[in-house]
Amino acid sequence: MSDLATLTLAGARDALRRKKISSRELTTSFIKEVEGARGLNAFVTETPELALDMATRADARLSRGEAGILEGVPLGIKDLFCTKGVKTTAGSKILGNFVPTYESTVTRQMFDAGAVMLGKLNMDEFAMGSSNETSAWGPVISPWRRKGSNTPLVPGGSSGGSAAAVSARLCLGATGTDTGGSIRQPAAVAGITGIKPTYGRCSRWGIVAFASSLDQAGPMAHTVRDCAIMLQAMSGHDPKDSTSAPIAVPDFEAAIGKGVKGMRVGIPKEYRLDGMPSEIEALWAQGIAWMKDAGAEVIDVSLPHTKYALPAYYIVAPAEASSNLARYDGVRYGLRVNGDDVIDLYEKSRAAGFGREVQRRILIGTYVLSAGYYDAYYLRAQKIRTLIARDFEQAFEKCDMLLTPTSPSPAFGIGEKTDDPISMYLNDVFTVTVNLAGLPGISVPAGVNNEGLPLGLQLIGRAFDEATLFRAGQVIEDAAAFKARPDSWWK
Repeated sequence: MSDLATLTLAGARDALRRKKISSRELTTSFIKEVEGARGLNAFVTETPELALDMATRADARLSRGEAGILEGVPLGIKDLFCTKGVKTTAGSKILGNFVPTYESTVTRQMFDAGAVMLGKLNMDEFAMGSSNETSAWGPVISPWRRKGSNTPLVPGGSSGGSAAAVSARLCLGATGTDTGGSIRQPAAVAGITGIKPTYGRCSRWGIVAFASSLDQAGPMAHTVRDCAIMLQAMSGHDPKDSTSAPIAVPDFEAAIGKGVKGMRVGIPKEYRLDGMPSEIEALWAQGIAWMKDAGAEVIDVSLPHTKYALPAYYIVAPAEASSNLARYDGVRYGLRVNGDDVIDLYEKSRAAGFGREVQRRILIGTYVLSAGYYDAYYLRAQKIRTLIARDFEQAFEKCDMLLTPTSPSPAFGIGEKTDDPISMYLNDVFTVTVNLAGLPGISVPAGVNNEGLPLGLQLIGRAFDEATLFRAGQVIEDAAAFKARPDSWWK
């Protein structure tokens, strides 16, 4: 690993602005890292020529003193974001040859801010998964391994390629999307930081849709500060997205270092699950102690409808997915398998194009929206969603943020849970409530288990109060002093 690959995004940004390094030099170093780590399967499309061209243009702007927020910084882009002229597959065969003629709002804003794209990152198909094993292009391999074991581990999902690429230092940061925990959960199991912003903070335009009322883009990077810098560029109102909030974007980086003295941190009692691993319980207790040491008051709060969150999520999300994915029919774009008539064409194209997990969720979603079941399932789940949001509102009358674990377990072995979808869905038990309520949540690496695998702590904030999460996240980062790194076994 080169010395440049060990930089944080903030460190690289500052070095570029002081002209200690050039973007082309930095980008070349990361291109070599990506080429040497293909065994991780983190990237599905590498764009070295494009990256070098973007770096050259960034160097020209830097020399003129016209640096944007992300000027010259090499990043990876999750393959759910449409990138003009660069293949965008959403991890699915049905979009295997789709090359967008337009740019997603989030990536356009990042490129306008000077970011350099190294390529597109692997992901669970249509963002449906918690382990990055449902991708049509094969699973992503975590750069982490258990002590004394060569068993390949999952990097979390659905943003598993993003998590693995950042953790293995193949890029300085990456975009992710979070529908039920798909930024925070992989960030936790890969030992990096990731934030799911408030619903509406980042435009969804040009991001391949999974569940439209839940999806939200966000950054994944090495540090809290790095995520704050990225989110600054990713955020803002977009008239092309009717759910984009017309709210000013604060200076997120300025919030870092302000601490949590005098603030109140809530601990939801419902998150103390039966059978929770002792290492997760211990880490949570340590996080509470860190908050107290930093001058925060810690109080117990209740989120009584938490127990209904997973079942409600796995009704709402598949229902919206079945609607969103109806457009992939083999007629207008994407994979086409010819049939005897149009119905046969639909059936054959969708059967060949969608993987098992996506088919499962489409079937669930179609079922809960069908006549006779809509009221019993979908409407009831929406009512539960309202109650979950109300729980958070009442909790935030007493505190400024909530502290919880991010994931109920560290990374597990590839193939260990693929035959048990319920067990897989339980990986999102601490994260789905945040999506159902539309709130921001950040995961910060806070320790390792006895096998040397990363564990994360989650902070949940009020709507559009990401700044408080960056303040508190920095407290955890400083206290944890997380320095663990995966061995570079893939080289």
